[in-house]
Amino acid sequence: MSTNAFVANVKSRMQMAKEISDEEKLYRYNGVLYPRLMCPEDHLKALENLKAREDDIMLVAYPKCGFNWMVGVVRKIIAEATGMKTESRMPPLIEFFGPEVLKVMDETPSPRFLGTHLHPDNIPASFYAKKTKMLVIFRNPKDTLVSFYHFSNNNPVLPSGQSWESFYSHFMSGDVPWGSYFDHALAWEKRMDDPNVMVVTYEELKQDLSEGVRQITTFFGFGLTEAQVQQIAEGSTFTAMKESSANSHGAMGNVIFRKGEVGDWKNHFTPEQSQEMDDVFNKHLAGTRLAAKLNYQMHCQ
Repeated sequence: MSTNAFVANVKSRMQMAKEISDEEKLYRYNGVLYPRLMCPEDHLKALENLKAREDDIMLVAYPKCGFNWMVGVVRKIIAEATGMKTESRMPPLIEFFGPEVLKVMDETPSPRFLGTHLHPDNIPASFYAKKTKMLVIFRNPKDTLVSFYHFSNNNPVLPSGQSWESFYSHFMSGDVPWGSYFDHALAWEKRMDDPNVMVVTYEELKQDLSEGVRQITTFFGFGLTEAQVQQIAEGSTFTAMKESSANSHGAMGNVIFRKGEVGDWKNHFTPEQSQEMDDVFNKHLAGTRLAAKLNYQMHCQ
């Protein structure tokens, strides 16, 4: 599917979104909620037959943890390292592809750039069998929740008009698209010893993007000069990505790239909600390597 065909397809789905109720916009597949219009059941079933390659470049993130930002960064790294330009308007989320696009993917030359919001246990088994390298992005849960809340209320394919209290409750119980943040976090924590998995946090990338680009480049085995690393980092700040989002993401640019701040949760959480999140985080993730990388105390307390 070409970029133009993909954009037309997305536009038609956006139009369909106006004609169905909020209740119909989400459905459960194997117990997890998904947006019906972007990843219907036939898409998820088709993924079972996706043939991964050892040299696929895989980007994984829970929703609203910086996925689209890192798509831009990784595309720049690939272009600098290989001279290959990847299609800019096609998000590489494999659950959006569907059977037709997956057929095209089989014929796409390597390295293929792919991505997903899927829980690690639901990522097609062939990626693990082929030992495909996976870059996993996580963000502190409070800012993730805030970003997810605004994204849902401004995205026609998701239920909109939810109150903050309602969305907060759904997020904490895991009743949001792609499932529970904490289930995802715990599952990736268990895979952090895998040499084919690299976990980077949104906060680390915001603090020192040059170092992030350097680490990602090394992880995927690309040889870039320091000058190339700096050039990519300078052109990939959140602000730069937001400014170019009309070209890269069309009308959804401002929805996808909203604020990108660390600490915006303080403008939304009540003290009681903040304490509840602290308790849940400590229950599930206290003392883990992922918790240390997220620096929860600094960013969430």
